[in-house]
Amino acid sequence: MGKQIRTKKGLNIPLIGTAEKNIQETELTKFYAVKPPDFFHFIPKIVAKPETKVKAGDVLFYNKFSPDITVTAPVSGTVKEVLRGEKRKILEVIIEADSTIDYKEFQVPDLTLGSRNDIKKVLMESGCWSYIRQRPYDIIAKPDTTPKAIFISGFDSAPLAPNYNFLLKDNFDFFQRGTDVLGKLTDGNVFLGLKANEQSPLEATTGVEINYFDGPHPAGNVGVQIHHISPVNKGEIVWHINPQDVVIIGKLFAKGVYDATKIIALVGSEIKSPKYFEVISGFAVEELLSDQIKNQNVRIISGNVLTGTKINRKGFLSFYDNLISVIPEGNYYELFGWALPGIKKYSPSATFFSWLHSKNRKVVLDTNIHGGKRAFVVTGQYEKYLPMDIYPQHLLKAIIVDDIDLMENLGIYEVGLEDFALLEYTCVSKIDIQETLQKGIELMIKEVG
Repeated sequence: MGKQIRTKKGLNIPLIGTAEKNIQETELTKFYAVKPPDFFHFIPKIVAKPETKVKAGDVLFYNKFSPDITVTAPVSGTVKEVLRGEKRKILEVIIEADSTIDYKEFQVPDLTLGSRNDIKKVLMESGCWSYIRQRPYDIIAKPDTTPKAIFISGFDSAPLAPNYNFLLKDNFDFFQRGTDVLGKLTDGNVFLGLKANEQSPLEATTGVEINYFDGPHPAGNVGVQIHHISPVNKGEIVWHINPQDVVIIGKLFAKGVYDATKIIALVGSEIKSPKYFEVISGFAVEELLSDQIKNQNVRIISGNVLTGTKINRKGFLSFYDNLISVIPEGNYYELFGWALPGIKKYSPSATFFSWLHSKNRKVVLDTNIHGGKRAFVVTGQYEKYLPMDIYPQHLLKAIIVDDIDLMENLGIYEVGLEDFALLEYTCVSKIDIQETLQKGIELMIKEVG
């Protein structure tokens, strides 16, 4: 029996638009894309140029810093375009899909006989290695390292997040095989975090240490779970992976192919009928959204509203995301803004008489930040929303002044952008906290490695 951990700090944002528990199958869309910006600290070198025919599992590009780390095609078809941005930065590799998927076959080793290097080799050849990330820095795991532990968070506490107990109930066998694979990659434990007081099909998983977490968001963040179970000190490495990506690895070792099928949630107040859809990673969202959006002035987000990426109607699902969120666009000006009484407004603090409303009340929130940047002063506010034993505001200030020693002492090795996303939402100074943290991580990689 693992630990029972209760976290009190945090906030559940009660948005309208949670997905109903039914899964709708979808047809193959015409186009799919893999986006290099999804991979932090990754310089892509293109292998599959335009008009190249590819099978699902063929290499599209690899990492200049580590050529063994590849990203492969989720479907078979023809590479239609390599979309570039400023300074010829590669933004998307777009594939025009075949009517049926043709898979590249991989020779997978027997888990009982194969060596750790054999397992790593097939993970890298298939592109599945890119699903495994590490702390510190929240980058793709370095293949030449061995982590002290591997973490899987079996629930997501972010706003409108999918219910993994529902998503994985029919894929448990693949999940079990995926955890067996991960267990071969570390000399330590594979830790599985589950939500306390909920029945989960993942409780039957063998070969893992299960711990239970109870508390508001970000209790479901793997960074919070790492912090409470096996904190990352200087010189230590832990790996982590999303449970649906564990299933993809399990399918690779069960069927010998890279099957990037996953179930995603289409959620948000601007969706007519929020539900789950079975799709393939990197699919074009346009066909899915065509008859689902209520209004035209909306923000479409690949991911959740705190950490997701803004995309347009012709955009694509990002590599690590398991939901598409659609909320109202906040491109309006509000006279007197916060100075006006707003009994119907939602606030995480007592502002706008929000304390008068029921805790079960669901709200519609848009993207308006209600003000501009203000003085970045120490208020103690951030500590209310981060259930980790660090001082987030002091860490951010250390990043701003490029104080590497202080950044180390204040816990930069433990945190990822998602851990600070809630702080950005509640920040009265309107600081771009995730962007600031990313700059700090980039500096650490450059100066410390």
